[in-house]
Amino acid sequence: MVMLINWIVMILVFMSGVWVFCSNRKHLLATLLSLEFVVLSLFLLLFMFLNSYMYELFFSMVFLTFSVCEGALGLSILVSMTRTHGNDFFQTFSVLQC
Repeated sequence: MVMLINWIVMILVFMSGVWVFCSNRKHLLATLLSLEFVVLSLFLLLFMFLNSYMYELFFSMVFLTFSVCEGALGLSILVSMTRTHGNDFFQTFSVLQC
């Protein structure tokens, strides 16, 4: 019963992260934070799954490596956008500008 409650809570955490990611599209920083929240909830779901079936945790380390790379790429895009446009607002810059 406790495992079922843990699974339900983690799925609700994942769904709330996806909801925030889809609904908050004005600032790049808020979007990146919600994306990291989704990745963290997926990691916890993966960790619970691997522990419940007594599998090795090597795949979780690979997943963490890719999620760190994703976070670093997101921060580099944020810094680049802030340097060129002055803020992280999506409405202030146009894709069609040269």
